[in-house]
Amino acid sequence: MAASPKTKEQTLTWLRTISGELSTATLKRLEDTLPWYGDMPPGRRSAVGLVAQAGITSFISWYDDPRSTPWIAADVFGAAPRELLRSVSLQQTLQLIRVTVEVVEERVKDGSETLREAILLYSREIAFGAADVYARAAEARGLWDARLEALVVDSILSGEYDDELPSRIAALGWHGHGEVCVLVGTTPKMLDVDQLRRSARHMTADVLIGVQGNRLVLVIGRAHPTVPEADEAAGTTTLSFMDIALQLEPSFGPGHLVLGHEVPNLVDASKSAKAALAGFAVARSWRNAPRPVSADDLLPERALAGDPLARATLIHRIYRPLQAHSTELLTTLWCYLDNGRSLEATARELFVHPNTVRYRLKRVSEVIGYDATGAREALILQAALIIGSISDHDGSSRRR
Repeated sequence: MAASPKTKEQTLTWLRTISGELSTATLKRLEDTLPWYGDMPPGRRSAVGLVAQAGITSFISWYDDPRSTPWIAADVFGAAPRELLRSVSLQQTLQLIRVTVEVVEERVKDGSETLREAILLYSREIAFGAADVYARAAEARGLWDARLEALVVDSILSGEYDDELPSRIAALGWHGHGEVCVLVGTTPKMLDVDQLRRSARHMTADVLIGVQGNRLVLVIGRAHPTVPEADEAAGTTTLSFMDIALQLEPSFGPGHLVLGHEVPNLVDASKSAKAALAGFAVARSWRNAPRPVSADDLLPERALAGDPLARATLIHRIYRPLQAHSTELLTTLWCYLDNGRSLEATARELFVHPNTVRYRLKRVSEVIGYDATGAREALILQAALIIGSISDHDGSSRRR
């Protein structure tokens, strides 16, 4: 190795002479020591090489005049394509800096103390500068993701989908599979979005988060498809959406919390959202409403408020199945509810034994899944009968 130059001018001349040699040696060391570099496509390897070469050139320029020459990492990365920041992690960038510095240090180890200190100072600052570049990129991506997430949630709430929605959802890194539910509540004073996402991941779920004034909207999806057989074999239990909502409840502000019905996929999430929003608007009308409460448990209030989805649900889930199954069961239910849920009064009106009424009510529960002997479910059933009979009358009037 040649003796180190004595003056700064001689040192600069020598550094410029060996800059090509340093770049070649750096690329060789990268290939020998960093597996991820060798696995890169040729185009990206070339871009990384440009970054290493720019770093060496930038150091020589800075060493010539630190006051007048920019030497932050942004200038070094300016030699590479913009997409390199997305394909090379911060950890890999620091490894790149370390290898480059090692090669330069080995080559100038017999140089002056001033030169060696300059290399240490430059490498330290370039590392901090690289961290700053990545931090700014992450912050910009975070802001973009937040805007994109808000746009997706707004599309779901409005039901106005377009062809770009699937790609937007994919860009957000949505991990949900299969069934989806929408949860609506009040926005807390201090919303911890990261904590919400961590809680969801802990329950193998994913969430899209939207804040609309004082309303906080979560679109909840399962991170893994529901496979009961696999869960049984593994000895695990898949949480229901109501269980997930209960776990997420502390993240909401005070007030009512309403869970929409389960839908097959994210494309149909607007149906669950409409039910949740309609339920949230009338939840105060149920004095003892639980938190969270299912939007389907608020069907009477929603129907009275003019929600067409609630009216259709009451008709097609309760009234029509009973009507199609047995007019006897429908009549018995009418009488039971009109008589204040009294078995004896219903039996007298129908001229049957109270046990017969009890048996028919059990059959009603088997057919539609609602127990008429419960106060809340009786209200839902009575609302279904009233709305169903109005629908029948409207239909017969239109036919005439």
